Amino acid sequence: MAIAFVTGATGLLGRRLAEDLVHRGWVVRALHRSPADAPRLEAMGVEPVAGDLGDLAALRRGMVGADTVFHAAALFTMWAPPAAFERANVEGTRNMLAAARAENVARFVYISAAGVVMGGGKPMKDVTEDASLAYPVWAPYLASKARAQQLVLEANGTAGLRTAVVAPPMIWGRGMHMLDNVVANVKAGRFAWPAGGNQLMSTAHVDNVCACAILAAEKSPGGRAYFVSDGENQSMRSVLTQLLSTRGVEIEAKSASLGVAWFMAATMERAWRILGRSGEPPLTRQMLRLVGYDFTISDRRAREELGYTPVTTWARGIAEMRAAA
Repeated sequence: MAIAFVTGATGLLGRRLAEDLVHRGWVVRALHRSPADAPRLEAMGVEPVAGDLGDLAALRRGMVGADTVFHAAALFTMWAPPAAFERANVEGTRNMLAAARAENVARFVYISAAGVVMGGGKPMKDVTEDASLAYPVWAPYLASKARAQQLVLEANGTAGLRTAVVAPPMIWGRGMHMLDNVVANVKAGRFAWPAGGNQLMSTAHVDNVCACAILAAEKSPGGRAYFVSDGENQSMRSVLTQLLSTRGVEIEAKSASLGVAWFMAATMERAWRILGRSGEPPLTRQMLRLVGYDFTISDRRAREELGYTPVTTWARGIAEMRAAA
């Protein structure tokens, strides 16, 4: 019986991945920090392992006898000190790889982000996994994910470990918390469409990311990165309008040029940093880079090498979110 160790199982993606693996008959262990998470994991049929990404002993306990590691945990926010991103996303991944090698794990799948190839502001269409990684200092989340991805790919073949990376664009689906800030900003009148919101973007439903991650564990030859998407691109305006409609929220907002938006983002970041304000600025350069320019990806490699096809369409996913509201 296959055994998996999953990180991030208390979040949107990791939880769905753990549930999928249990349904497929895997024995699943999951890392958790809060004692309150243990009974929730047990209710899913998952064995909880107390600890965090800095606790090498806990990571090794979770990996004893495991065939596969799925590393989905990350610090994902648009505003935090760079050192916090490095500690969680880079050093945490380094610890995971060390534990996997020490416990002779065969397969290691890392959930990265398609945005790791985003550098300066420019349109990018039909991007493939061969694009160079980028490390912009004003986007510490993306830069840290790029460094972690590099670590995972470089670890392939060490101590018999076979590694693979799955890199989705915006992950969405029932239970997504990313909408909370958007809803708050829309209701407070702090939202504007950058460049009119007409820029094209790829998306990846959480079910599709999970399906690709499992296929990567089963079929990847190792040392490979795979973009995963829903297979259909839409404008930012269309995506956010439909997502917010599942919360009963309509967007009535003006447009802002990218130049003006970039200046506003930099100004807000400076104010938050100098004044030590709590919470995230309404707009950051990192967020603007993610959504302000055309960014579409090709998932051909995943389809050809892994046999990936989307399991949940946009229409079905939106319907599920409306039904759950």
